[in-house]
Amino acid sequence: MPSQTVNRQPLQPSSGWLKSYYFTRFAVAAAWVVLAFAVAKDMPLLAAFMLVAYPAWDALANFVDARRNGGLGRNKSQMLNLIVSSITAVAVLIALGSSMNAVLGVFGVWAVLAGLLQLATAVRRWKSFGAQWAMILSGAQSALAGIFFVKMAGGAAPVGIENIAPYAAFGAFYFLVSAIWLTVSDARKNSVRTAS
Repeated sequence: MPSQTVNRQPLQPSSGWLKSYYFTRFAVAAAWVVLAFAVAKDMPLLAAFMLVAYPAWDALANFVDARRNGGLGRNKSQMLNLIVSSITAVAVLIALGSSMNAVLGVFGVWAVLAGLLQLATAVRRWKSFGAQWAMILSGAQSALAGIFFVKMAGGAAPVGIENIAPYAAFGAFYFLVSAIWLTVSDARKNSVRTAS
């Protein structure tokens, strides 16, 4: 039936899509970091919007990537990440009515869960592409950063968006490294094919 043909998705992500996805994730995270440090730290309303938008963007990115590569049913770790990140966006919005420490605590729990789910996604994708070591490191570091955020949130020191920005900066870096590594890996494979 035509509907079955339209809904059929590839079982594995194409390397071209994955490179574009990683470059896009890098660009968005990098822009978020620049805005956080340059503008938002002195503009509470902008900072509040950005703090809600960050996990919301992560949810959207996981949804689009999963749909592009077989659907949520075939990408359980991304489906869970979509759910966790969506709940986090709402939780951040609620926490903003309390304090930035509460927001940081929410980000901490999210960083742990999202990091572990990202790590699981990268391990699964390694079988198809290799070149996922940066995403594995990113997931592990995210989980560790989340523990640090939760601890910091319980302290008395004032916190703000600038405390979260370095976490986003590391995420941007790892996405860039992954995109470049896949590009180099593909170039080597193509070179071998051409030579043979």
